[in-house]
Order: sequence, then structure tokens, then C-alpha cells
Amino acid sequence: MPHDSKDTIRRRIHKRIRRRLSGTSERPRLAVFRSLKHIYAQVIDDAQGETLAAASSNEKNATNGGNIAGAKAIGKLVAQRAQEKGIKGVVFDRGGYLYHGRVKALADSAREAGLEF
Repeated sequence: MPHDSKDTIRRRIHKRIRRRLSGTSERPRLAVFRSLKHIYAQVIDDAQGETLAAASSNEKNATNGGNIAGAKAIGKLVAQRAQEKGIKGVVFDRGGYLYHGRVKALADSAREAGLEF
């Protein structure tokens, strides 16, 4: 498949990750989506099929967009919102992206803010 776009490849990797990783009520899934301008994070209970907490850099009060500083802020924010709902532990879903840069920054700041994974 020499002409696959980066997004097609990412989706294929994400499907492979999701085969063995899903969020339960006890340990929901922290899913990350990265666009060129923004970064989004959701805490998802796959058993119920619902989003329990979410944060993104395109909310009204978000200061940074899709850079590392923005990713750190969103990681902290999604961790706070999850803890308000009583969620302590999650499984991290990197969404087919490399665990590097903005994705890693989001994960690290969510850990620092008290989420366990």
C-alpha cells in the first residue's frame, strides 16, 4: 500500500491497538485525537458507549492550540474533569499516533494531575 495517507496508516494502527484495549466502567479509556490546530482528549467507557469526561484545545477558555504547551494544559484539564467524576485509573489510547511530542506531553501532564495509567 504505497499510496496510503498518513491518516489511513494511523487509522490502521489505531484499529490494531483497539483490538486489545477497551475502557470499562472501572478503568475507562483515555483517547487522544490530534489535529494540526488542536488536540482533543476523551475519557470513554466502552462498555456503556459513553464519554465520561472530555477536554480540547478549541474550547473557549483554552489558551494554547495544538502545541506541546496546549497538550499539557489539556492533559491536566481532562484529568481534573475525570477526577471530579470519581475516575482515578484509565487505560491510555494513543489513537495510532506515536507516543511522542504532543501525545506524550498530554499523557505526562494527566499523570501529574493524578490520573493513574
